[in-house]
Amino acid sequence: MTNQQRESLIGQTAEVAGYLHVLASYLEVLRRFGVTHLPCPKSVTKDPVSYTANEMITLRMKEEAAAITLTSERSVSIGLRSVDDELKEATAMSARKQKSDSDSASRLAVIEKEVAVCKKCTHLAQARHNTVFGMGNPRARLCFVGEAPGAEEDKQGIPFVGRAGQLLDTILGACRLSRSDVYILNTIKCRPPNNRNPNEEEIRNCWGYALRQLEVLQPEFICCLGTVAAQTVLKTSESIGRLRGRFHAFGEIKVIATYHPAYLLRNPEAKKHVWEDMKQLLREMGTPID
Repeated sequence: MTNQQRESLIGQTAEVAGYLHVLASYLEVLRRFGVTHLPCPKSVTKDPVSYTANEMITLRMKEEAAAITLTSERSVSIGLRSVDDELKEATAMSARKQKSDSDSASRLAVIEKEVAVCKKCTHLAQARHNTVFGMGNPRARLCFVGEAPGAEEDKQGIPFVGRAGQLLDTILGACRLSRSDVYILNTIKCRPPNNRNPNEEEIRNCWGYALRQLEVLQPEFICCLGTVAAQTVLKTSESIGRLRGRFHAFGEIKVIATYHPAYLLRNPEAKKHVWEDMKQLLREMGTPID
């Protein structure tokens, strides 16, 4: 073999090696895209046998590149449309929620104005400093119903702000909740003399306001704090001791009853029962802490 022939053979071998390297790289790319075989290029215009390996590979690579580009562009386009649609839906949902919250707040404000001038219970209206309407998240899943305002509530017009209210805040914190997560109201809106329990006439005169609040709030759960609240909501004469520890129904709302925080201040040993009731409530809500 002459030197010229040897150099020509070496050149051809290097060229073939180069083609094989390109082919191997190309096949690896195809494998990543799920292509398991290499069909004849669609752009072949003559007998495939007459094409060199390099020409065949080049044609096929061009076709695959175009197909991959087109697929990618379509995927990106579809993805962008999907993201855009989701963004539009999220924006619409947010707008609907804001409108719903605004509507609820407006409806509650109307009821609150009526409560502020109510004089159905003349003796309570004359003695009060403020009516105590209720407060919290108008879209809360959970609503607490207490008995009646005390001295501090009467001064501030806010439910549960005295010592019992501080204990309620502690209970909420232990449940990983805050006042902004729930709604709080009482069976009546004015303080009875000497913090006594509201009587039947006072509840009858005032309970309609609370029912209208609950109609606006539409909570999934109600937690009755104390005997008066539980008996009023559930229309029963059973004691709180018999009512607690299980769920009841108020229409479609699930109700649980437990001891009033003021009772716990006088009877600390009952705190363990309240904690059991709260854990049972949270499990039913799908937010267990035990």
